[in-house]
Amino acid sequence: MSLDGDTLSVIENPVAVSHPFHSEKAAGVTGTKGVQGWLKGIHSTTHAHRLVKLLAAVCAVGLLGGLVVGVWFLVKLLLRPSSSQSPVGLGDTKETSFCNVTEDISISDPRKVFYRISPENSLLEIQLGKLPTWLPVCYERWNSSLGTLVCRQLGYLRLTKHKGVNLTDIGPNYTDGFIQITSEHKSSLENMWQFRGSCITGKVIALQCFECGTRAKLPRIIGGVEATLGRWPWQVSLYYSNRHTCGGSIITSQWVVTAAHCVHNYRLPQVSSWVVYAGIVTRSSAKMAQHTGYAVEKIIYNKNYNHRSHDSDIALMKLRTPLNFSDTIRPICLPQYDYDVPGGTQCWISGWGYTQPDGVHSPDTLKEAPVPIISTKKCNSSCMYNGEITPRMLCAGYMEGKVDACQGDSGGPLVCQDENVWRLVGVVSWGTGCAEPNHPGVYTKVAEFLGWVYEMIENY
Repeated sequence: MSLDGDTLSVIENPVAVSHPFHSEKAAGVTGTKGVQGWLKGIHSTTHAHRLVKLLAAVCAVGLLGGLVVGVWFLVKLLLRPSSSQSPVGLGDTKETSFCNVTEDISISDPRKVFYRISPENSLLEIQLGKLPTWLPVCYERWNSSLGTLVCRQLGYLRLTKHKGVNLTDIGPNYTDGFIQITSEHKSSLENMWQFRGSCITGKVIALQCFECGTRAKLPRIIGGVEATLGRWPWQVSLYYSNRHTCGGSIITSQWVVTAAHCVHNYRLPQVSSWVVYAGIVTRSSAKMAQHTGYAVEKIIYNKNYNHRSHDSDIALMKLRTPLNFSDTIRPICLPQYDYDVPGGTQCWISGWGYTQPDGVHSPDTLKEAPVPIISTKKCNSSCMYNGEITPRMLCAGYMEGKVDACQGDSGGPLVCQDENVWRLVGVVSWGTGCAEPNHPGVYTKVAEFLGWVYEMIENY
């Protein structure tokens, strides 16, 4: 999926040809010395000689038949497959045997603190590891910086609004106690909370974070592969020198996430050659003429990006002018901190990349496909990527292939729905070929780069 020929190598699996068993016939040597000695005691008449010859022939045939039967039973015994192995046929090949690695058993999230914002009244609610219920947060010692940290913990880029709400205004819904901010300053957000039976101020926190990860209500697509306008409103097309090169995802009105390998091959300062198109699904010449692309002001790729191992394959683009959000242009939410998508979770990919691995069929209309997450343990097994998947990558796809991202989809989104919110879980990065058996797509794990994303957006 990389644009770099060195990093997009199609490795053909060698066909495992099973040779038929060639059993050589043993040249059995039959001894005659014993027979000749026995013949000396027989009368030397013609009839006797004939009888002796007949008896000798019968014995020889009997011995030969017994030898053949014995060899046949021996061969059957030696060639019989053991109970733990199945017979291998001549037509079996490596491509038709899929990895059979068991997924990791999902375990509970090890975090001690969980956050959520109530959809009914926007109250911030926290669940401490030892407490079974969600509790509101007292307003005492609260500040906007803390609100920003909580929003980011939930996958939102910034705090939009916060206020204290009187307990008398929310009714007797919260009777199990409250969460209080500790008086001492803590470096970790996880260690700033303690349980209290009451709030001194009589107020609790209500938060509104930067809205993202939602889309307009659209008719469902049944069995289709072409996306309708507004279905993936965060999807953008990145044009380099008037040609679609990669995909990307809107995270704010001025920032787009893409893959480092998309921009690493093009030496800065050629930033002026890049144009971002948003709010489109069709890239035909007539349609593109109706849209004005957004100029790029700055491109930043992660300093740890390794073009050989594909590690840390993530980059940011800052637009010169902000996007105007609408039903067809909206930002995607980032994942929550420490969020690890369980294997088997169904997510979605989208893009304008090749629909055939031959590099010829590039669609004009945005394509979409559901793909399940594959655990790192399974993806790193010897029958798949054999240890090449780092902690900053994740895999998604099918063992039998057939559905995958390909060249031109690079930098585009892998999104998963978390309750009613869509989150950018991965960035299309690399893979062995496209849609090959036992070689699913590999994506940059966005949750590993949240701190870097926030830092870049704040500093630039």
